[in-house]
Amino acid sequence: MSTDGDDRLADVLSTVLDRVEPDADERAALDAVADSLLDRAETAVTERHPDADVMLVGSTARDTWISGDRDIDVFVRFPADIDRETLERDGLAVGHETLPDGHEEYAEHPYVTGERDGFAVDVVPCYRLDDATDIRSAVDRTPFHTTYLQERLDPALAAEVRLAKAFLKAIGVYGSDLRTRGFSGYLTELLVLEYGGFRPLLEAAADWHPPIHLDPEAHRAPRETASPSRDPEVDDVDLPFDDPLVAIDPTDPERNVAAVCSAENVARFQHHARALLADPELDHFESTDPAPFTPAELETVLADRATTPVAIRFDAPDLVDDQLYPQLERSRAGLVDALNRRGFDVCRSAAWAAETAVLWVELAIAERPAIERHEGPPVHVREHAEGFFDAYADDPDVYGPFLDGDRYVVEREREYRTAPAFLGSDALFGVRLGAHVETALEDGYDVLQGDDVTELCAEFGVELARYVRPTV
Repeated sequence: MSTDGDDRLADVLSTVLDRVEPDADERAALDAVADSLLDRAETAVTERHPDADVMLVGSTARDTWISGDRDIDVFVRFPADIDRETLERDGLAVGHETLPDGHEEYAEHPYVTGERDGFAVDVVPCYRLDDATDIRSAVDRTPFHTTYLQERLDPALAAEVRLAKAFLKAIGVYGSDLRTRGFSGYLTELLVLEYGGFRPLLEAAADWHPPIHLDPEAHRAPRETASPSRDPEVDDVDLPFDDPLVAIDPTDPERNVAAVCSAENVARFQHHARALLADPELDHFESTDPAPFTPAELETVLADRATTPVAIRFDAPDLVDDQLYPQLERSRAGLVDALNRRGFDVCRSAAWAAETAVLWVELAIAERPAIERHEGPPVHVREHAEGFFDAYADDPDVYGPFLDGDRYVVEREREYRTAPAFLGSDALFGVRLGAHVETALEDGYDVLQGDDVTELCAEFGVELARYVRPTV
């Protein structure tokens, strides 16, 4: 980048930092609420367990939060010798005493969440352990993350983290939830720490060639014996890290902090890093949702595309996003596979959820012929060839058997000539679907085709606008 470009980038980053740096009033308000919550939690837990303590964690504890963020995370650390049932029972009791108007939520174990003076508050029980490798649930790592970064992030690096978070939010890749599959706050902090600032991170990312392997504490060479798997049915002990971005947790060498990051979001970060370096402008830090599509707009665009849109719409399962979106993705992928195998050639697909959920597919082929080709084995494979020939020799509903080259072939009636016919049949339940999605579909669903898909605009107008006008 030229000197002029350097100056422009510096000016842009200075302006952005002024926007995202919490001011004195914000800091004082957060500190007052956090101190009050910590006092209440400590009193409540030490009455039950004198050896317990409390800890502020997350970006507020590490001073990497962005102006306007209103999250406070209080962790209640119980002695390691109590059982899980006691931790959950007393953890909820402490949570309710700390946050009397809060309500219970459930992750690996229950916690209390609510609001206090305009701040979103989580009061989370965990075990107080000596080593992050001894964790009993994922939340037990969080205090180790906070301590590790508090010891290494000075105010200058904390400001660089704010810039990185603002950028990642603007390009839509900030968040480790399974809907976003992007960069967590902890990962963002580790990346800034690893590269020594936001701009060095951009410059490095612009030249990344995945898979990228980062190991802040040099635990060992690239891993051969640990897995990023988030599938509880997979025994991950003997599987290698195979993610596009690997950042070994400095507090736990068995964990890839970036395991949730999709390849697409790593590529998106690279694209926007290059764009910002090449053309430093404030709009790289700004994002807006497109105007929701109206039925007329969607109808016009789909007519121009001359494809065949089809959608399955059903009541969204009552699940948190981290459970719902993996199931929607599994169902979308299964649907695409089934339609492609039946020759409908899916151009693109998507899944959305609000009050209802939608599996959307856009097809290149609207209708298939009445017959389909079915190949048998080569004639020289005698046993199988004779079996195939005998199975169809006296079938009046097929053309053949006949030879095409050295292979028996028949042409038989196609079961489903259109995608809606397939989707409206019981054959849909032979598709690889998420378990709760399948249950929801069993309770009933609608198949929308052609112009009928414009009914989706009322609930998914923004998603449809993004879909038909895709950007990086």
